[in-house]
Amino acid sequence: MAWKPLGDRAWWLELGDGTGGELLGRVRGMAEAVVAAAIPGVVDVVASPGRVTVAYDLPAVGSLNLLQAALTAAAKGAREAATPDAALHEIPVAYDGPDLDDVCGAHRIERKEFITLHAGADYIVDAIGFLPGFGYLAGLPASLATPRRATPRRLVPAGSVGIGAGQTGVYPFGSPGGWNLVGRSPLPLFDPQRPRPALLSVGDRVRFIAADLEPPPLEVSPEKTTALPPADAAITVLQPGLFTTVQDLGRPGYRAAGVPLSGAADAISLRLGNLLVGNPEDAAGLECTLLGPTLRFEREAIVALTGGSFPGLPSGVATRVRAGSVITLGHATTGCRGYLAVAGGIDVPQVLGSRSTLVAAGLGGLAGKPLAAGARLAVGKPMGRPASRPLPAGACRSKHPSVLGILPGEHTEAISRDSKHSLWSQAFRVTSRSDRMGMRLEGEPLAAAEVGRGMPSAAVFPGTVQMPPDGQPIVLLADAQTIGGYPVLGHVIAADLPEAAQLRPGEEVGWRQVSLEEAHAARHAQEANLAAMREALQ
Repeated sequence: MAWKPLGDRAWWLELGDGTGGELLGRVRGMAEAVVAAAIPGVVDVVASPGRVTVAYDLPAVGSLNLLQAALTAAAKGAREAATPDAALHEIPVAYDGPDLDDVCGAHRIERKEFITLHAGADYIVDAIGFLPGFGYLAGLPASLATPRRATPRRLVPAGSVGIGAGQTGVYPFGSPGGWNLVGRSPLPLFDPQRPRPALLSVGDRVRFIAADLEPPPLEVSPEKTTALPPADAAITVLQPGLFTTVQDLGRPGYRAAGVPLSGAADAISLRLGNLLVGNPEDAAGLECTLLGPTLRFEREAIVALTGGSFPGLPSGVATRVRAGSVITLGHATTGCRGYLAVAGGIDVPQVLGSRSTLVAAGLGGLAGKPLAAGARLAVGKPMGRPASRPLPAGACRSKHPSVLGILPGEHTEAISRDSKHSLWSQAFRVTSRSDRMGMRLEGEPLAAAEVGRGMPSAAVFPGTVQMPPDGQPIVLLADAQTIGGYPVLGHVIAADLPEAAQLRPGEEVGWRQVSLEEAHAARHAQEANLAAMREALQ
């Protein structure tokens, strides 16, 4: 029952191989025991096939030895306790999906036989991830296993029932997806207003019930779904920029429900901006990507720009903006992401304890979407005095590191000898396909020795370095999924993750291998530096 490190901010415990009901019951019981223990510093507990993963906040932990002792005690208690009962969910399905006939043709069966097989099986939830509330269901009859579509759809409607290889599941939100769509269900699998927002939990049982359902309603255009603040809001968006969202420090505590952390990709820069304008460090601001927005301030405000540099506003200093002023941030001159903090904070409703925007699930921010022209932003009442001096030179700008600290991952040793040398020696180039979910890299492809085939999905975090089949690494960022099935090459250390988020398309990055002790020392040094700046500004 040994806990093993996962990067420099999580531990995991292996409980066995497979996805059987008894094993998943033990996984669920272990996860619930760790949650019930309320261990200081533990921010998330994720159950997945055969393992439990526990994320911690290093500054709040105090002592890693105490954390390990508490986790071991919780594990022992869970091992001695009875396996918790699994809930049974009956999900109504109209079997009229656009891929149903193709799936039936591939297996040479009629629709009626497909429905009998699919709805007649007993399923078990072996993981929650991909999207908030999305349950990966094991138990699909082998005769219905169907390869994923060669070309994923740009948008799979919410409620779609799909088959991907040997699993099935229901999409809680509209999203891109490559599974074969065989039906649809009206049952809401995720509701942020519920005490447990995800309907399904790991270890639960699921049955599909064939049902006659009304056709789905026509989609409402996105322009009509954005709820705007009152007309007297403090800021009007004249031009939104390339990708500008409302972000705070994210929503920890919901990874078990498949909810990513979100929040600022470069959290240190947002915290510095909030310090400059007198806000709490977790207040919501605007994250601007490469091309910043044009904003009209309807009322006088104190603002500060940190992170990447933009020509429209000086960086690292509190600036008073008069009522009626228009600020055009323009194109970033350094870094990838800038953070605009406003005294009082951007005031949008909290969703699951955070104002952060998660576009993939339409949560937080302005109706879960990036800013659009004409949107209006409310600002809260200023709570503190703005700083009378700027940040030290260079403190608020991206350093564009050429090398990031990496802790080896579970599959680092599984790649070929040549690829292992290439992993640590070559410089990868950041591609334009990078986004808040992940920084996609390109370089000499890495090759794996049979790793990844049939491997179970497991918890991943911002900073996890995945290796997809093309051998080009992906560094997961703030909006990354909670569960991943690709081999894990390593983990960008927490202290370097803000800088990773500032790398622009076309820039190069390499790795340097570090120890867990070095990673934690770097994180403590980062917090000490931030504390010194906080004291100097105050």
